[in-house]
Amino acid sequence: MRLQVYLARCGVASRRHCETLIEEGKVTVNGVTVTRMGVRVQDGDSVTMAGRTVKPTSGKIYIALHKPRGYLCSNSDPQGRPLASQLFAPAISARLFHVGRLDFLSSGLILYTNDGEFAKIVTHPSSEIEKEYLVEAARPIEEEMLKQYQKGIQVGDMRFHCRAYKLRGSRSALITLTAGKNREIRTVFTSRNIRLKRVHRVRIGPLHLKGIAAGHFRRLTEREVRWFLAHGSGN
Repeated sequence: MRLQVYLARCGVASRRHCETLIEEGKVTVNGVTVTRMGVRVQDGDSVTMAGRTVKPTSGKIYIALHKPRGYLCSNSDPQGRPLASQLFAPAISARLFHVGRLDFLSSGLILYTNDGEFAKIVTHPSSEIEKEYLVEAARPIEEEMLKQYQKGIQVGDMRFHCRAYKLRGSRSALITLTAGKNREIRTVFTSRNIRLKRVHRVRIGPLHLKGIAAGHFRRLTEREVRWFLAHGSGN
């Protein structure tokens, strides 16, 4: 098994992030630091990440969390800010990692799991899994700007486009993305001199935030997990 796949199945992180950890020299196989892709792991090999032995998880866990504003999607924070993972830590002892992320000031639906393959499917652009956000602005949002966003907006050397939008009022809209870049929505609106008061993710694929109170979570059903895995069958 390829090392990055092994690490993902151990619940270390998504396969893509595991590749980064390998390149950064944080992974050893049988005491030897590995920094290149292509290394394979055999039965009986000893694998460590940042000095800790890692082994495949015995059971896969998938949860949907309602992250409040002011929580960080990270394993740690030198500034001591609250972590989103602390919201479910008392109930789940397994080590889970976030699937994608929501920035510190954003809120809403985010998934956590120990299944690296699942995380890759949810986050990879080729899966085209929709993520829907409710945005609320400090001043009116012109529909012409949203039409341009749907066609494609250039900001610096980056190009952004949304799959769909729906105005909910003069200062509120629903934005649907399939391949969102880091802080994409904030970047697009800021480029048009529109300050956002709220960015709130309400949906990922078939999963809706409704019914999950802020700071709470629920486990995904087997049917929901199968839906996501089916979308990755061609990747």
